[in-house]
Amino acid sequence: QVLPFPSQVVYNRVGKCGSRTVVLLLRILSEKHGFNLVTSDIHNKTRLTKNEQMELIKNISTAEQPYLFTRHVHFLNFSRFGGDQPVYINIIRDPVNRFLSNYFFRRFGDWRGEQNHMIRTPSMRQEERYLDINVCILENYPECSNPRLFYIIPYFCGQHPRCREPGEWALERAKLNVNENFLLVGILEELEDVLLLLERFLPHYFKDVLSIYKNPEHRKLGNLTVTVKKTVPSPEAIQILYQRMRYEYEFYYYVKEQFHLLKRKFGLKSYIRKPHPRPEFFIPSPLETEEPMDDEEDDEKWLEDIYKR
Repeated sequence: QVLPFPSQVVYNRVGKCGSRTVVLLLRILSEKHGFNLVTSDIHNKTRLTKNEQMELIKNISTAEQPYLFTRHVHFLNFSRFGGDQPVYINIIRDPVNRFLSNYFFRRFGDWRGEQNHMIRTPSMRQEERYLDINVCILENYPECSNPRLFYIIPYFCGQHPRCREPGEWALERAKLNVNENFLLVGILEELEDVLLLLERFLPHYFKDVLSIYKNPEHRKLGNLTVTVKKTVPSPEAIQILYQRMRYEYEFYYYVKEQFHLLKRKFGLKSYIRKPHPRPEFFIPSPLETEEPMDDEEDDEKWLEDIYKR
């Protein structure tokens, strides 16, 4: 049966970018709207062999439609294996903030339970668990240097081995995939606007998502996923992180710019927060979001094209 709206949606969620909050919402929405939410218990295998890709794509493609599949996994090219390319969605956040959230979450978990980090990283030695973040960065520990800091781009670049190498090739391929395969890539710092646009673009999945998100009872659940014991590195350490993550930031600002253009297209204003100080030699400040051109295609026509995929 061919449904009159995108019936295959993949949210290949980036770690520590608000995805647990969104998945909590999706569980409520799937019951409310009757779509098939397909989740995965695999959280630590984002890179797949060719056979693993084929197997996963086969499993996803045969799920009952309409479905929304979600897993921490780098971009999968369904068409490469003869499948129908689904609609992709995702959310990213400021790369340094994402890294810090992950660093402390691996060590100390979140408010859902004081001991859940022990289950997540049971083999972590005490000296590693309590390793000062500044020492990790300034003394170039593997966890705080490349290639481990090159984290967000591979989710959009894909499964090619070069997607894991910090550089222009992976960056440009990630941008291309965002343009060609993702209906929406939002930024966590503007989550309410991300949810508004998802409701507009994919109402069969996300209708009423914002009212659920703003419900006080749901907010209580969301607060349980906040990472605990986070500390802020020194300015010197942050400057080093910026240098090491220059490709991640170039991608982040590219996505942010596209997101702001999309918001303007649909009448949402962007409230520009004062950015964190960044070294001038690193990445130039992102350009102001341009005003939409007068001759841009009609909004409804744009959505119709998505629905014809």
